[in-house]
Amino acid sequence: MTEPEKGERIAKRLARAGICSRRDAERWIADGRVTVDGVTLTRPGVLVDESSLILVDGQKLAQTERTRLWRYHKPSGLVTSHKDPEGRATVFERLPADLPRVISVGRLDLTSEGLLLLTNDGGLARRLELPATGWVRRYRVRVHGVPEAKRLAELERGVTIDGLAYGPIKAVLDRQQGANAWLTVSIKEGKNREIRKVMEHLGWSVSRLIRIAFGPFQLGLLAEGQVEEVPTKVLQEQLGDQGTVSARKPHAAHRRSL
Repeated sequence: MTEPEKGERIAKRLARAGICSRRDAERWIADGRVTVDGVTLTRPGVLVDESSLILVDGQKLAQTERTRLWRYHKPSGLVTSHKDPEGRATVFERLPADLPRVISVGRLDLTSEGLLLLTNDGGLARRLELPATGWVRRYRVRVHGVPEAKRLAELERGVTIDGLAYGPIKAVLDRQQGANAWLTVSIKEGKNREIRKVMEHLGWSVSRLIRIAFGPFQLGLLAEGQVEEVPTKVLQEQLGDQGTVSARKPHAAHRRSL
């Protein structure tokens, strides 16, 4: 009988520290940026524990903070990235200075608006992004055109565009205003630019896209650009079997931009 592994894989540990995603951690390790107890790592499967001295780019990794989640009302015109090669303004540049380093749960593209979840726990972000989590993402979408109820209903069977299959999409016509229409669209996968591509495939260009819900979390009356933390108790209740939220006292965040 195989004995259970003792400790935690280094890539997971870095993600839980909130400084990056697990995928990013694996790249950093491959690039030789991470050392454990004085040894530069080359593979992400190394196990660490609370006694391990972990350095990233020579800086000591902060102790793991309790898992936290924030709701953020993203304005149009911001890139959901820590750095943009084109020099455009990013979401993370506009966040309050007193917020610890966070990563987004999924993305909203440049011109999309609305609810963006932020967390200091890369592992949590990854879990919540997976379609297997089953959380519905709901949007208000303005399109140019006259959507037909029959064509909208057909989306619930899924659609394939240029060889890429999209899962079931629930789209409801809310109102028609001249040449434009407002829809409420619900999806579970959230592939890159999924709603825009599907609507354009049907002949309706999207002129505005606002995410109003991600699973149980709602945009509600959150003002544009505002950030509001989800209470730990609420987060624990909503996660259910998705993971355990640590209630440990938070430590100073790893604030360096890595």
